[in-house]
Amino acid sequence: MDVLTALLSEGTAASLVRALVPLLLLGLSGLLCHRVGVFNIALEGFMLMGAFAAVAGSALTGQPYLGVLAAGAGGGLVATAFAYGVIRRRGDPMVLGIAVNLLVSGLTAYALWAVFGVRGTFQSPQIAPLPRLAGGFVAELPVVGPALGTLSVLGLLAIAGLPATHVFLERTVWGLRLRGVGLDAEAAESLGVDPRRYRFWVIVLAGVLGGWSGAQLSLGSVALFTENMSAGRGWVVVLALLLTGGRIWPLVGVLAVFALADAVGLRLQTYGFPVQLSDAAPYLATLAVIVIVGVRRRRALTARPAGAPARDR
Repeated sequence: MDVLTALLSEGTAASLVRALVPLLLLGLSGLLCHRVGVFNIALEGFMLMGAFAAVAGSALTGQPYLGVLAAGAGGGLVATAFAYGVIRRRGDPMVLGIAVNLLVSGLTAYALWAVFGVRGTFQSPQIAPLPRLAGGFVAELPVVGPALGTLSVLGLLAIAGLPATHVFLERTVWGLRLRGVGLDAEAAESLGVDPRRYRFWVIVLAGVLGGWSGAQLSLGSVALFTENMSAGRGWVVVLALLLTGGRIWPLVGVLAVFALADAVGLRLQTYGFPVQLSDAAPYLATLAVIVIVGVRRRRALTARPAGAPARDR
């Protein structure tokens, strides 16, 4: 009972928010690429570069918001190279995405040694973390107080970005054109829309959002950088996009399951559970979602009368 009480505590809610915010920013990054018809598996590289650039910018200047700007620039720079290869040079996005992830992994490890003279983990009093925006009586509110108390400016951006992105895609001319490029590029081009230009700049914007997700991970949740600290979150977002078909609110639900499992795993460590089990908990939860979605789709196909058209679920 004590363990169950701890898992339902305010501390777990705060851990859930800390784990969810970078996933939401990265999810918005991947969602825009998905809607414009680009299968982007370089999200992991965007996030990792942003995490390193944020810590480097904060440590060298003492200003966390300069670290955030550096993270956006770092993610955008990586995304520009990726977009150039995919859009301008017509490269395979799968191959280039894997190459970007491997390149950023090695580049950040080398830069960590070259700039700060350390390997593995860099943690220093010079790193200025992102300030929490909610304090005082807000942080003391029951249940939601500790969770709101963890929010930074990037957390507010992630929360506000969800409805804003929905409205942009569904209610604006640019959003409708973006979706049109993703659905049928030739038809969009016949109406005077340049699909290559739309895709190029959407990928660059996705890189900026991915860099900010890394900044939230390294400056908002903690104040350090560890080699490969993105820990597969980019792949989780790619999988969530495939499972949800690029629909924004189901995507949030899948990412929330992953974040909740991550938060619960951290709390279980305080009760002596193996670290390996708690580290694997988010990925086990994601695997469970895959199985559930697969079973539902198979049942739907089985229950569909012969000759009836299949529906997108």
